[in-house]
Amino acid sequence: MILAVDTSLGSAVALIDPDGAPRAAAATADALGHAEVIGDLLVTALQESGASDVSHVVAGMGPGPFTGLRIGIAAARTFALGRGIPVVPVPSHYAAALTVIESEGVAGPFAIVTDARRREVAVTLFDGTDADGIPRLLADTVLVPRADAGAHLDGIRAVETAELSAVDLARVGARALAAGRTLGDDEPLYLRHPDVTLPGAPKRVGS
Repeated sequence: MILAVDTSLGSAVALIDPDGAPRAAAATADALGHAEVIGDLLVTALQESGASDVSHVVAGMGPGPFTGLRIGIAAARTFALGRGIPVVPVPSHYAAALTVIESEGVAGPFAIVTDARRREVAVTLFDGTDADGIPRLLADTVLVPRADAGAHLDGIRAVETAELSAVDLARVGARALAAGRTLGDDEPLYLRHPDVTLPGAPKRVGS
C-alpha cells in the first residue's frame, strides 16, 4: 500500500493499493493550520484503510508556501523513517494534472495554476500522459504575477486548482515507482524564500 501526504495547498492524505485503487483519503481545504490537522488526517486515513503494510510514502514537494509545505514533507519523512520505508518525492502539480486529465477529460496542452499569494501564481505546463501514465511535463513550474498569467500562457488553457487530490498524488508516485522513474528530488519547490531571515550582527554602540 502507498501513502501520500501533501500540504502544498490544503492538507491531504490518502492510501492506495499498488494498482492505484483508493483505500482511504482525508483532507481539509484550509490553506492554514497544516500542523494542527496533519496528524489527525493521517490517523483517520490509516484507520479507515486498515493499513498495516504501507511500502512507500509519496511526499508532495510543491510548489507551495514555505512553512506549510515543510509540514507535509516532514510528516511524510517522519512516517517513513518510523516504518523504515522509502519516501518518493513528487512535485504536487503532477497530481493536479492527473486529476484534470483523468477526471475532467482535458486533452491537449494545459497549465496547472495555483495561488502563490502576493498576487502571484505558480504555473506548470502539461500535455496528456506518457507511456507510463504520468502527466507529460512541457515546462517546469514558474512563478508569475497573476495579472500576467494570461500573457505568459499565450492561449494555452489554464486550470486553476485550489485543492489537491492525495489519491492522485499517490497514483503518480505508484506509476513512477513501477516505471523506475524519479519525478522530483529531495528539495521542496518553494519558489519563494521565507520572509523570516537570520538577523545580522548587532551594531556596535559607541561609548
